[in-house]
Order: sequence, then structure tokens, then C-alpha cells
Amino acid sequence: MTAPKIIAIDGPAAAGKGTLARRLAAHLGLPYLDTGLLYRAVSRRLIDAGLSAADPNSAIAQARALTPDDLKRTDLRTPEVDRVAPAIAAIPGVRAALLDFQRGFGASSGAVLDGRDIGTIIFPQADAKFFITASVDARAKRRWLELQQRGIDATFETVREDMQARDAADASRAAAPLRAAEDAITLDTTGLNADAAFSLVVESLLAVGWDVAKP
Repeated sequence: MTAPKIIAIDGPAAAGKGTLARRLAAHLGLPYLDTGLLYRAVSRRLIDAGLSAADPNSAIAQARALTPDDLKRTDLRTPEVDRVAPAIAAIPGVRAALLDFQRGFGASSGAVLDGRDIGTIIFPQADAKFFITASVDARAKRRWLELQQRGIDATFETVREDMQARDAADASRAAAPLRAAEDAITLDTTGLNADAAFSLVVESLLAVGWDVAKP
């Protein structure tokens, strides 16, 4: 039997990794997991409970209590959660509590997972690794437009500042900092639309012998 395929897609916020990962999973017939949503869900549980993100014990308890229903909430991508999530993701105990969930996802049939440490920590032996990035201005504009479309009032300047703070927190945290795996293929999407980015990833898989249909 062929071993289940794992594809790791990492990168900073709003680089396009989620859109790409979802589309690639559908194209390959694999399960998809947005691992960043786990930390957002933990953050939302903390906010709703009136607990502080500065209290590691509370954050770890909420991570251990996380359920699949928490991931279905529609209020996980708000500026409030954006500001709390980096602190939550930097807590080693939270990351440890969520590690088995991520590794167990798609264990029997493979998966496409996107996040910030999939190729470096969660699945260092993934069958394919991609690091998706873009300029901070391009990413801030994408996130700002997304918030506008959802009726959330936020200025571009505020979104950009929050994104820069998130980038700094992700890159400097002691637990699983954001970085490209040494064997990851880096793709800068600053000047690319979703179709172009997807085509380049599929071409990369074809180039190394994957049996993948062309888009």
C-alpha cells in the first residue's frame, strides 16, 4: 500500500497559504487542516471566559479543552483574536497540548496542513513542504480587504501594524518560531493571484514525480 501523503504549507499571516492549501487538498483529494485556527480557537475561548492570555495555565487548560466545534465558530478571524493569538501560540504548553491533534489529523489518509511550524516541527518528514510569503504591504492589504468584506471596521494602518507585530512575535518566540524548513520550496505571492500560485505549486509537485493532474 502507498503511504499517506503529507504536505506542509507554512508562512506568515495573509500570504495566501490557507487559500492555496484548501485548493491543493481538494485537487489531491486529501483532508485539509488550518492549524492556525487551533490557536485562534484557544484565544477565543480565553476571551469569552474573560481570562488573560498572559496566564499560561489558563491558556493550556483551554487548549486541552478544545473541541472540533470550537473550530467551526465564525468569530475566529477578528482583530481581537488577531492580537491575542500570537501570545497564545508562543506558550510551549499550548503547542504541546495541540501537537497530537495535528499529528493525528489525516494519519490514515494523508493531509494538507497549513500553519507556521508544519514543516519544521509538526511534520519534519512531510512528503512536500512549501513556504508561502509576501510583502507586509501586500499581506496587510489582503487582510484589510477581507475584514472590510466581512463588515469589520478597521483601518489599513491598524491592520498593517497588527500584522507587523504578529510577524515579530511569530519569528522571535522560543517555541517553534516561524521559519522556512531547509527543504521547503519558497513561493513569494506578492505579485501573484491565487490561480498563479496554485499552478506553480502543482508544477513543483509534478517536477519531483508526483502523480498530480495539471490545473
